[in-house]
Amino acid sequence: MDDTTKRFVQRLMKRIPAPMLRATLDKWDRLTREQKKSMDFTQSKWALTEKMLAFSEENELTAKHLTELEMIYDAHSVELIQFKEQFKSHLRELVRHVSIKIKKHTDEAVWIRIAWGDAFTRPNHLKPTYVVHYLHSPYVFVTSLTLKQKPLLSQALVLATRYQAIKDANLSGRKLTAIRDLLMRKYQQVFPTKYPSPLPENNQNPHIEKEQAEPAANRLQMACEAFGSGMLPQLQSAVYKLETKFRDHSNQTMSEREEPFRCVVKFESTNLLESLRHCASSGIASTPVTPLLSCIPQKGRNYFVITDNGPGPSARMRQPQN
Repeated sequence: MDDTTKRFVQRLMKRIPAPMLRATLDKWDRLTREQKKSMDFTQSKWALTEKMLAFSEENELTAKHLTELEMIYDAHSVELIQFKEQFKSHLRELVRHVSIKIKKHTDEAVWIRIAWGDAFTRPNHLKPTYVVHYLHSPYVFVTSLTLKQKPLLSQALVLATRYQAIKDANLSGRKLTAIRDLLMRKYQQVFPTKYPSPLPENNQNPHIEKEQAEPAANRLQMACEAFGSGMLPQLQSAVYKLETKFRDHSNQTMSEREEPFRCVVKFESTNLLESLRHCASSGIASTPVTPLLSCIPQKGRNYFVITDNGPGPSARMRQPQN
């Protein structure tokens, strides 16, 4: 590698912020998988630059290849600038008095702080709305947003991101990384099957009797088939809103009620998905795991509305017979 190419690498590594370096190199695709894995992005910029110089020498990269990396970074920066300008412009057209601060964060996340006002009052900085948008993705995470502000924010985001609409994912939580990983599938996914895999033979502990080992292994397998065996997003709650008819042939008074029964069931834990998996594997909860619980990571939701609009038994009994 000549001195000109070496200085090009050093200058380029200095320009690219450390939080954006991993994503930029992934899109560049000039390094091997082993080389990418060997890069520790928690190291100093100097150490990463030295490793990049070694990889460039090893792969015989030229100034043309490095120009590709520079263009990828510049394109990302231009997209961020365009998003900032368009979002501010569109929201200020909808709201006369509004304060908007936008900052680039790690993981290609754009953090937006909005202090709302209206036609007559100044922005209230004591009750701001925080928005996190991941570039190159259709996902937006919002906190502290009123019903009056929601359509205004949605319209500005749709115009700035050039998507057609924004749809509520019915997902909420106190930990951004958990709901991000759940919605964007950044965890070990589970693919449900009707045919469970056979139980592995358990001969590691001779002191455990076979009658006790097989049910325990069976529960563990069912829990892993429902939630996986790896790390799960740390979700704190799941809410189920139930609306159903009362069905009992022996109690016509309750069965003939016009209004359905309504109730809300809420599960809470510091790590809900891990807790559900542990309950199933330890025998606290029955197995196989009900789809109402196992679908939380598969559907990327933690708020469900379960309705039953069909007629009850008494209504079917009153239908005329042919």
